[in-house]
Amino acid sequence: MKMTIFDKFQQLAAARKELEQTCDNFFNIVIEKIISGTEAVVNGRPMILAGSNNYLGLSFDSGCIEAACQAARNQGTGTTGSRMANGTFSGHVALEKELAGFFNRQSAIVFSTGYIANLAMLSTLVGPGEIILLDADCHASIYDGCRLGGAEIHRFRHNDSQDLEKRLRRLEKRNINILVVVEGLYSMLGDRAPLADIVTVKNNYGAYLLVDEAHSLGVLGASGRGLAEEAGVEDGVDFVVGTFSKSLGAIGGFCVSNHPELNLVRYASRPYVFTASSSPSIIASTRTALQLLKTGTELRRRLWQNANLLYRKLQGLNLPVGPEPSPIVAVRLKDKAEAVALWSALLENGVYVNLVLPPATPDGNSLLRCSVSAAHTPEQMDKICSAFESQWEVVQSAKTA
Repeated sequence: MKMTIFDKFQQLAAARKELEQTCDNFFNIVIEKIISGTEAVVNGRPMILAGSNNYLGLSFDSGCIEAACQAARNQGTGTTGSRMANGTFSGHVALEKELAGFFNRQSAIVFSTGYIANLAMLSTLVGPGEIILLDADCHASIYDGCRLGGAEIHRFRHNDSQDLEKRLRRLEKRNINILVVVEGLYSMLGDRAPLADIVTVKNNYGAYLLVDEAHSLGVLGASGRGLAEEAGVEDGVDFVVGTFSKSLGAIGGFCVSNHPELNLVRYASRPYVFTASSSPSIIASTRTALQLLKTGTELRRRLWQNANLLYRKLQGLNLPVGPEPSPIVAVRLKDKAEAVALWSALLENGVYVNLVLPPATPDGNSLLRCSVSAAHTPEQMDKICSAFESQWEVVQSAKTA
């Protein structure tokens, strides 16, 4: 009997059915009403949002909202075309100039999503006959971009600059272009790349370096430019990619660079050429958010106050958290049933976090991935911490009963 086009999904369907039997909420989470950047009504229940990437809380900033509304009124709801056709408005050009200025780079390109930014840059910068060396824990969009371009792909052990150097040494004799790809702040466990060491290694072997600062923009560095700024190695990073969907509270992506050839990517990148450009409202709110980020020292202070509080509290409960404090606080549990039970219990107690299960996790553990925001109030942080404390005890008691 001939296989159907859907047969390859049967293993996925079986895994979904198994999960539904123990956690019917997992596939049915609906945010019915957004109250603020940290509160919502989820499946009919008031909920503290402790699983979004709204790090600076700007998705509900009044200035960003007003800028978006004004742009929609004046320029419509969409551009209805790609940047290469009718989709380049004055706002797109202005945002690119402002991003380049913020990062102290010569030029910038804006993309419609962060995913497309990685897809576009990685599929275009390197191709057949060239090599990409990427950290094993890189985001799916990075892997997809690498595959699309047809370059030879090598992975090095997560955050291991010595392993990177060993692989560069082996590849050096081939005398071909090599692009090293890492993230600033890794999205699952919230750990930083050893960027100063990586820059030293890549310089020694004449490689190029792309850093995805998606989760570190607005979070790290004195000015919020990310890990490269915090580590003092901005001049050693060839390309910075990032997104507007986290600290800037919108949607979109970008790349900045001092290489004057960056602008040629516009004409060579299929994801850029053939994707409709961002709507005027998104560009307007992003530009306003970027201005707030530039002066956002107090926002970052509150963000890190909340991040350190949650990390220390969960650590004090003997919960296995990630390797270092960050706005991404991940609880790592080997027992999937235990992770599902704790996630469900938190949901029942008005706290939403992300449940991430293998194979989507980097180390095979199940994760309860929390994301804190500058907008979380002290009362909300207390409730999040209290919910973890009480429900972890309940889960542990049920396990030993």
